[in-house]
Amino acid sequence: MLTKKQRDLLLFIHERLSESDIPPSFEEMKDALGLKSKSGIHRLISGLEERGYIERLPHRARALEIKRLPDGFTKQNDDNVTPFVPAQNTDISFDQVPLLGKIAAGTPIEAISHEGENVALPQGMIGHGEHYALTIEGDSMINAGINNADTVIIKRCDTAENGAIIVALVDGEEATLKTLRRAGGKIVLEPENEAYEPRVLEPERVKIQGRLVSLIRTYH
Repeated sequence: MLTKKQRDLLLFIHERLSESDIPPSFEEMKDALGLKSKSGIHRLISGLEERGYIERLPHRARALEIKRLPDGFTKQNDDNVTPFVPAQNTDISFDQVPLLGKIAAGTPIEAISHEGENVALPQGMIGHGEHYALTIEGDSMINAGINNADTVIIKRCDTAENGAIIVALVDGEEATLKTLRRAGGKIVLEPENEAYEPRVLEPERVKIQGRLVSLIRTYH
């Protein structure tokens, strides 16, 4: 599952390649997504590459190849035009996902559970498995398209691939939503905001409590 920023970047690259066969520059990508620096683009591209959506071609500047498109879209090639067609879904049933509360530094997931509160999601939106919802508090993940007061949908799991956005419990006390990296036998919890520093931790200090699969935003 891609974040909104990853999806937007993938579609922007695809559109440019469809128009001219030349990928956009990092500066153009930064401007298109409204980011403040190119480091956020580097992280988004790394995430797309790790998930198998794009490939960086060696020995060629700015060389990116689209390997696949986001779920829910189909690609049709006709006279070099590549329209995106939303997948049709006539099922209007809903699944109820428990809203556990806000995810904030210093608060374990277990301590913020609120009985009886749920988020209604269209059936089939999140797939199989156990899920829960959290309300984001803070701006440490804004370059991944996750803003303060957004509601994130988390699939419960205790493992995740490199580059996934996870709920991590640190030292059994502190819950946080961050991008997972592994380097040199360490766990790196990486924010998606240049104002915050990554945290490098011993693996035994970090317990994965789930990974991001969807996001809901309410505009006031």
